[in-house]
Amino acid sequence: MGSPYPAPPAGAPLRLAFVGQRTFFEACALGGELRELRTAFFGFRKGGDADRLLAELAVFAPHVVVVFRPEIVPAGCFAGLRAATLGWLTEPIPRGTTRAHADQQRRLWELRQVDAANFDRVVSFDPLIADTAGSILDVWRSVALPVADRYFMPVRPVRGRPRALFVGRSTPHREYYLTPVKHRYDVLHMAFGVDAAELERLLAEHEVGINLHNEPYPSFENRVPIHLAAGHLVISEPLSPLHGLEPGVDFLELVGPALLGNTLEVLSRFPGAYDRVRVRGRRKAELFRASRVYPRLVGDLLRELESGETPRAA
Repeated sequence: MGSPYPAPPAGAPLRLAFVGQRTFFEACALGGELRELRTAFFGFRKGGDADRLLAELAVFAPHVVVVFRPEIVPAGCFAGLRAATLGWLTEPIPRGTTRAHADQQRRLWELRQVDAANFDRVVSFDPLIADTAGSILDVWRSVALPVADRYFMPVRPVRGRPRALFVGRSTPHREYYLTPVKHRYDVLHMAFGVDAAELERLLAEHEVGINLHNEPYPSFENRVPIHLAAGHLVISEPLSPLHGLEPGVDFLELVGPALLGNTLEVLSRFPGAYDRVRVRGRRKAELFRASRVYPRLVGDLLRELESGETPRAA
């Protein structure tokens, strides 16, 4: 049957566009690492100027558009877009029949605003929310958010007292963990978001990455593989799903505020105590490398559409 969307001429790069809130998702996008893909990131958030977005996309003329948080795109916005579209669910919503936190319920309400007709396929960052999301739109695959290649660094030897970093907004749950250690140890909390360049600088200046859930319910935050890619020792609350990571091997699992303080104390006295975990975590981070994930995902999407699998236009 053939794809309903234009393909690049033979030998020309495929143009891949990313759409989403730049502060959060540029760290998950692909840059210019691959000759066969030409990429661009278009900053957009809920309530943004959709006409401007479409005009910018028209200039770039993408073959594939990846949207982080598909619920931000207004209904009917992509109806005339001549490109394959992939929506990426990035927010934790209720899982099955378990009792949901109010924060998960709020995010589910936001997801219900999505226009499924805007997207050819939808990917979920978490396989455990696929059933819930499936009542709103079809979930094609579940894949953890990738990590931009720019954040991959070698594991560096620790010089002096290790420095710890947490990037994420402040919530009572997070402050319960962070307040006791912020001033006793060298812990930097960036609570208001950072852009891609600043994040790269911060990662290079620290050796320890802390991961805390937004609220007291399990999830998998993309800051975990970002810190692993930077060669950091990751100290995290229990992750669910694990996406191939092994607690105690690739990262240290945190089950309470006291353990965070204890771990930082060990590091202050013996900076290289967990170097083996750092090395293992850095190796495992390759599973999330953007230049590895996107070619496979985009290739599968285009092959499905080329084989006659139903696109959104149908």
